[in-house]
This record gives sequence, C-alpha cells and structure tokens, in this order.
Amino acid sequence: MTPDVDSSTPNRSATWKWTICGLLLLASAINYMDRQTLANASVRITKEFQLTQAQYGNIEAVFAYAFAAGSIVFGWLADRFSVRWLYAGVLTMWSLAGLATGFVHNEQELLWCRMALGFFEAGHWPCAIRTTRALLDARERSLGNSVLQSGTSIGAIITPLIMTGLMTAELGSWRVAFQAVGAVGFAWLVLWFALVKKSDLPAPVRLSTTEVEPASESLWSIIFSRRMLVVFFVIACINTTWQILRAWLPKILQEGIGYTESQTLYFTSVWYVATDVGCLGAGALAVWLGRRKLSVHAARVIVFAACGALCATCALTPMLDKGWVLLLVLLLAGAGALGVFPLYHAFTQDLSARHQGKITGIAGVVAWVLPAQAQKLFGALADRTHSFDQGLLLASFLPLIAVLPLWLFWEDKSDRTS
Repeated sequence: MTPDVDSSTPNRSATWKWTICGLLLLASAINYMDRQTLANASVRITKEFQLTQAQYGNIEAVFAYAFAAGSIVFGWLADRFSVRWLYAGVLTMWSLAGLATGFVHNEQELLWCRMALGFFEAGHWPCAIRTTRALLDARERSLGNSVLQSGTSIGAIITPLIMTGLMTAELGSWRVAFQAVGAVGFAWLVLWFALVKKSDLPAPVRLSTTEVEPASESLWSIIFSRRMLVVFFVIACINTTWQILRAWLPKILQEGIGYTESQTLYFTSVWYVATDVGCLGAGALAVWLGRRKLSVHAARVIVFAACGALCATCALTPMLDKGWVLLLVLLLAGAGALGVFPLYHAFTQDLSARHQGKITGIAGVVAWVLPAQAQKLFGALADRTHSFDQGLLLASFLPLIAVLPLWLFWEDKSDRTS
C-alpha cells in the first residue's frame, strides 16, 4: 500500500503547516479545559448536589453517550463541508455549553449541560484529524498528532491552576471557574480565521496527484475491514483507561488516598505535565524509529507497547502507601495512557483519505459508548467496595492488551515494501 498524502495546501510552507498544528494544540487545550472543570470540582459538586459515586459516574456516562452521538454527526459533516467553518462552529457551541454549566442549580441541569458539551466537543476530533491528515505525510503524522493530542494535557494542566485561583472556601465558588474557562474558547476563533483561509481546507478535500485510493472504495468496505475492527478494539481499550483516569483521579487522590483538595489540584497539574511528555515523546520516538531501519508500522507498534507497559504500572497503586512512590507510579501511568493516542490516530489515518472524518466519527462511537458503561461500572464498584482499587486495577492493563491486534492483524505483507 502506498503511503498517501492528502495535501490540499501544496503552496503552503512547512512552517505554516506546523503553526496550524500548534493551533490545533490550543483547540485541544480548550477542549480539555471545558471538560476537566467537572473532574477538578467533582468533590464540591457531589457534596452540593448530594450525589453518590454512581450518580457522578452517570454524569460522566451522559457526557460519553453525547460524545458518541456527536462523533457520528460531525464525522460525517467533516467529510462534506470545509472544516474551517465546521471547526469554528463546534468550538463556539462547546464553549457556550461549558460556560452555561456555571449557572446550573441541580443535577438535572448539570446533566443537560454535560450532554451538550459532550455532543459538540466530539466535533473537535474529526475536524482536527482531518486537518493533520491534509497537512502532513504518513511519516510526519505521528508527531503532528502528538502535537494535537498534547493540547489535552496542556488544557488539563492549566485548569486546576485556574480553579485553585478562582475557587474559595465557599462550596459553590466552582461556578465562577466554569464561566471563566468557558469564555476562553472565543479567543481561539480569531486566530483560526486569521491563519486559515478558505482555500487552505476546501470541502471536499481533494486527493493529490501522489495519492492512490481506489475510486470504488466504499465506506462500508472500510468499516467491515480487518483494520477497522482492530481500530474499534484499540480505541475501546485505550479510551476506557484514559477516561477513567481523567474523570476519577481527583476523587481517587482525595477520597481514596487522603490528599487535600489543594494538594490534589497541584498534583493533577503535574500529572498532566507527565501525560504531555508521554504524548509528545511517543510521537517523536515513533518518527525517530521510523527514520531508522524499522518500518513506519513497526515503529508505531513498539512505541505503543512501551506506552501500554507504562500504563500497566497503575496496577501497583493499590499496593502502595501514600507518598512519593505512589505519585511517581501515577505519573508514569499517565504518560503511557496518553502516549498511545497519537499512534492510534496515525493508524486511523492509514485507512482512507476520502472517509477520514467518518472513520474518526464512527470509531468515536466505540471510543465513548464502552467507556460510558465503564464509568457507571467504576462508580457502582466504588460504592459497593468503598474503594477505587478494583476499578483502577481493571483499567490499567487495557492499553497493553490493545497492542496485540495491532501487532498481529494490522500489517499486510505488501505494506512492508512501502
């Protein structure tokens, strides 16, 4: 299979293309800032609304179900319309949903806001992955996706610091933080329209003269292909682990281990620094290995396996006492948990240029429906056992398990000559 290049901007410089990747990083950061406000204020919100762990898990599940629905809708739209306008639209709407959360007064209103946030935040990934695929060639995409994905960590690093500064001793002061974070997204729109012109990301994306893709290729043939089944399995595994850690880490640290809210918020920022290092390091290492004697596929799988092994160290935390060793293990696990994502996105970009948005969206359904159930199960298990240990143990090995189908069933013999 010939590595394809879906380049709709042949006259743009490499500097401009990587600048746009940096802008995608900022969009990912804003995406996670709006998302992580709930996790960082979870203890306060559950106290104010008198929620059980299972009810909190249900709020996370509603977000996940809405994200799955949005993945389908915006995945389809990204393949039909210019992402220049679509991207701006979804970012505006999720920012409004995040801002509105700061005005809720009960669990039901919170559920509606999280549903809207999840639905519109789903549009970020089809638009962003479509953009990196259009700008970068096959060997560059792992690094480009790392830049894009690392924005999630940056947003998550910043959010606890913002909330530390804005939340006071008053229980309901979390609302101001939601409102402030929700307003940030509107500044991004100015940069996006200033840097990206209509001709840069036309719709539909034109295939370049160097790209070979069968005209008869149908979306259904891709969906039921061996590689797409592998994609479904991989994203279900890695996103379940990531979403569990993302949503429950503050509760685990405070209610499970005994750290204070202030200690938890500062450590959460450090934890996301570690995830960012893992994310950028994974993409850079895959590119470095791919430029040696290894194939692009082998380089990706080796780095993916290394990240999975790091994530599996999280299984040690129930056996560790409160202290720096436990925190170090959580940092390593976080680096591995996010490091697998740019590699996953690079695998999906090998499937089709014409259907990239829909592939991202359909995979997003699997990515979020199963984790939604896992969130509910995690909360119910915590209520039943009065501990987060069992759920954390089950989640820690999933990225390592996801390596197996990538190694065994992804690559064709013909790929090795590419």
